[in-house]
Amino acid sequence: MLHQIISAGFGGQGVLLLGQLIAYSGLQEGKNVSWLPSYGPEMRGGTANCSVVVSDEEVGSPVVTEADVVVVMNRPSFEKYEGNVAPGGKLFVNSSLIDLKTERTDIEVYYVPVNAIAEELGNGRVANMVMLGAVLEKTGIVSPKTAIACLTASFGAKKAHLIPVNEQALAKGAEAVK
Repeated sequence: MLHQIISAGFGGQGVLLLGQLIAYSGLQEGKNVSWLPSYGPEMRGGTANCSVVVSDEEVGSPVVTEADVVVVMNRPSFEKYEGNVAPGGKLFVNSSLIDLKTERTDIEVYYVPVNAIAEELGNGRVANMVMLGAVLEKTGIVSPKTAIACLTASFGAKKAHLIPVNEQALAKGAEAVK
């Protein structure tokens, strides 16, 4: 199985972490992965995106131009990457910040109000985890349990108190697309 993913948004929205968690989780599950981040000169507020490949086979190139999964967290990313979804692929749209609708009929589209859901959980910074929950629910790329284990490992003891709200965010994201 081969999954090619693009995750894009403003710096500070956690789009790189979202991709990194998919890659690390794939690695933990014994898959071949690549994670290629790209961001503008200013980290917060600039554009950020990453390409992720998760495969049972060797990964030939980390560059993704036609993705089976595209995550867009802001309007400029929607405008730039909507066309990169392969026919039959999935587009995940942060409908809290993006008021556009795709006109494509050859893809599956999920409009997820991730910022609103994150605010309901009391922590706007988990919007990326809400989106990750939606992506994992609809694609099965990696297990949500593995993603939380990888997040726990990367957070360490200092940020361990944030794991429960991140788990809730994953679950809410999954619920939003069921």
